[in-house]
Amino acid sequence: MDSRINGFVQIDHKTCQSICHGVGERLQQNMRPEAELSPRLRELMDELRRRDDDELH
Repeated sequence: MDSRINGFVQIDHKTCQSICHGVGERLQQNMRPEAELSPRLRELMDELRRRDDDELH
């Protein structure tokens, strides 16, 4: 069975969480706390926070 949907390979939830965790760690390491975020990056970070809050409740 082909696991591709619209050209993308599906991954399981655990793998997805691991990837997201790794990306988050890299962002924390590479972004200076005092750095001003671009409006788009700020918007994306706010969306991540909302999704995290939704998962916890």
